[in-house]
Amino acid sequence: MSTYDFDLFVIGGGSGGVRAARMAAQRGARVALAETLGQDGLGGTCVNVGCIPKKLYSYAAHYADAAHEAQGYGWEGDMPILNWGTLKANRATEISRLNGVYGNLLRGSGVTVFDGFARLQGDHSVGLATLNADGSPGHQNFTAKNVLIATGGTPHVPHFAGREHVITSNEIFDLEPFPKRLLVVGGGYIACEFASIFNGLGSRVTQLYRGEQVLRGFDDEVRHFVAAEMIKSGVDLRLNADVVDIRKTDEGLRVELEGGSVVLADAVLYATGRKPNVQGLGLDTVGVVQGAQGEVIVSETYQTNVPGIYAVGDVTNRVQLTPVALGEAMVVVDQLFGAAAGKPTREMSYEFIPTAVFTHPNIGTVGYSEAQAREKYGQIAVFRSEFKALKHTLSGSSERTLMKLIVDTASDRVVGLHMVGAEAGEIVQGFAVAMKAGATKAIFDSTIGIHPTAAEEFVTMREPTRN
Repeated sequence: MSTYDFDLFVIGGGSGGVRAARMAAQRGARVALAETLGQDGLGGTCVNVGCIPKKLYSYAAHYADAAHEAQGYGWEGDMPILNWGTLKANRATEISRLNGVYGNLLRGSGVTVFDGFARLQGDHSVGLATLNADGSPGHQNFTAKNVLIATGGTPHVPHFAGREHVITSNEIFDLEPFPKRLLVVGGGYIACEFASIFNGLGSRVTQLYRGEQVLRGFDDEVRHFVAAEMIKSGVDLRLNADVVDIRKTDEGLRVELEGGSVVLADAVLYATGRKPNVQGLGLDTVGVVQGAQGEVIVSETYQTNVPGIYAVGDVTNRVQLTPVALGEAMVVVDQLFGAAAGKPTREMSYEFIPTAVFTHPNIGTVGYSEAQAREKYGQIAVFRSEFKALKHTLSGSSERTLMKLIVDTASDRVVGLHMVGAEAGEIVQGFAVAMKAGATKAIFDSTIGIHPTAAEEFVTMREPTRN
């Protein structure tokens, strides 16, 4: 009989932690999961202040465009007006529902769920800080054969004069009142998404980025194309720009920029990166090795340097995507408790991970950028198509779509696929399966397209634009 209280103690109730706890319990392990439920609820960043609410707000922002575009199709009448309070309330109701779903999944699988802050105390020992029924602080101690750290990440705001006046992506969903003037600082996908979303909802949006172009790490052509589309839609995008200080005035927040120019805003959103959420976890107490940003260093199988302690997801600062955390969690579960009946032991590959950015228009991408492909493969062929989508021939919108294939010349394999346009994420997901399977350009060429769709362009591009 085991001398430990639990076979697995999961610290963190986000996507990776919930998946690992649930799957391990279904395989007969005694599992506990600790999360401070009073803050957000189960589901982590993705459910509470990330992917889900962000996508809901993105949908909301598109309805204003749709109302304008409908006129080209014969729909007449007054333009609708956004009720910000209704959007916030409906979003909160849905997130609360999802919190409950996660809780039911865990408890239904036999996981013991603790509402409290867990920290490592020593060899196979976890302490849990809780609140008693009378509100006084409480403490419990548990032992676990294995511990999984899945505490995710948190927004990072640099230190500067006026830092106390800014908000992060954690607070943006419940702003009150609605910001008529929003300043977004940052050039990553979170900054670009919120700039697009609030521009669509009716804010006058200014976006600052200290670099030469937004979305560093994405294909260069995609970066420039999206930036141009965002500007065309009304976002005041200023590159090579940064904040000196922020002051609260009667006119709003006065933001002085390098060079002396000033922007007035009702709210300033800082989306300048995220850092691993490790504060107070007791990593130093047990000797877990961390990186320069505080990230937990792990092996290929997500083991830390301390036996029995594992970590997955954003806390490891690898690929910060929810589906990646889910995949990593399954690798840990299979390793510790065996694969599910009839299934092979899971492995995690970071090549050809598809992703989407919910700017307006959306980005969908999988595989290598053009620059990355040239570096890795040498000889490549680039196929590119840019056009106005059929929908916009009547809508009156000037939005354009970009599609791009990158092919390794030696093998004919498609190693990069990129799209900027409506529903890019939905379209690229299917192509990601083909690319993961090693599809060649010849296979793309022999595939019949669905007409009329934008997606068919990926199987009808015949002549390379450059080699």
